[in-house]
Amino acid sequence: MISESTATDNPFRSFWWGGYECTDQLNCFGNRVDFLHLTGHLPLIDHDYGALGQFQVRTVREGIRWAQIEKTPYQYDFSTVKTMLAAGQRHGIQQVWDLCHFGFPDDLTPLHPMFARRFAALCRAFVDFYRSERPDDVLIVTPINEVSFISWLGGDVRGTSPYCHHQGWDVKYGLMRAYIEGSYALREADPGIRLLTTEPLINIVPPPNPWPQHRREARDSHRNQFQATDMLCGQMCPELGGAPELLDIVGFNYYYDNQWQLHPYRKLGWNDPEPDPNWVPLHKLLRKAYRRYGRPFAITETSHPGVDRPLWWRMIGEECAQVLRQGLPLWGTCIYPIIDRPDWDHLDQWHQSGLWDADLSQPGPARVLHQPSAEALRQAQALITAAVSARRRQGAKTGNLQARVSLAAPIFKP
Repeated sequence: MISESTATDNPFRSFWWGGYECTDQLNCFGNRVDFLHLTGHLPLIDHDYGALGQFQVRTVREGIRWAQIEKTPYQYDFSTVKTMLAAGQRHGIQQVWDLCHFGFPDDLTPLHPMFARRFAALCRAFVDFYRSERPDDVLIVTPINEVSFISWLGGDVRGTSPYCHHQGWDVKYGLMRAYIEGSYALREADPGIRLLTTEPLINIVPPPNPWPQHRREARDSHRNQFQATDMLCGQMCPELGGAPELLDIVGFNYYYDNQWQLHPYRKLGWNDPEPDPNWVPLHKLLRKAYRRYGRPFAITETSHPGVDRPLWWRMIGEECAQVLRQGLPLWGTCIYPIIDRPDWDHLDQWHQSGLWDADLSQPGPARVLHQPSAEALRQAQALITAAVSARRRQGAKTGNLQARVSLAAPIFKP
């Protein structure tokens, strides 16, 4: 188990991270996708990493692609990960690894009785491989990405394997059984490993003049966003073996459509001329989530498609600066995806949501920096730098140079 002093040290090399779409799932049509190739990131990894320097990005999120690693049960091919590790070392880039980013081998689903055992075996094999390549690095791992989202997509709306309807809870339970078993396997193989969760941060509200049933449904739906993390730390479904020590760094994925109304469904506008009274600023959502768990946290995914990208990045910078000025342990923000990506189901439709767009007329595809987003990101970075400096000055005055988070403190506050 990591020590308290280690747990409160920020292990990330930069505040701003880059995230590369790495899903290898079965899409809604049953076709296997492989985004490291579709986006060109794998063949162009040296170019992609080299381009990060102008934005002082030295930490990235990557994925090993379980479906590609384990073609035969308990037989692993980490050669692609080895290539990626070498690129990270060449460019001085810290890589945070997703072990399951929505995809798993053809013979498995989260409902399979061997799913958790196979995932735990993958976790042990990955640590053994990684330590043979990097014996001294700080290893940061996300066991399973966005359990809440993939449970809905594959368990409720038939968008991916196991293509279920109204079985989201069963899928979530199976995923969390594997997540917890895998986390113990990771800690057993490497007691100093850092574990990063990556769950959506959302806000769900009832309609105007709601019925009591509408209020209850909105309240329950909003509260359910924390189920996976509550299970991990043992506050929910304790029979799965979750425990406080498994909750290390808490990651939140936050997009432009993460706030909505029920009955009828309506996205809450984040940049409307007349602010929606139900819209909650990001810094307030983060503060409330932090109070629930009391752990250091990060925004592990955020982006916006199309022309509003610059406005989004300025808003994210302002909200993060507000969080830092409050003295909360926000350890990073990930631009995800940093390179544009196609739609999972319709591969000819690209989202234009990255810092770099894809020029599909050129092989690669070629990367084209979206200049308005680049300028907005630099402005956001300046806000963060100013907030950190102000916090340090305040800390020097009070004699508390670093807010420390005690592992002995309560981690669950509904």
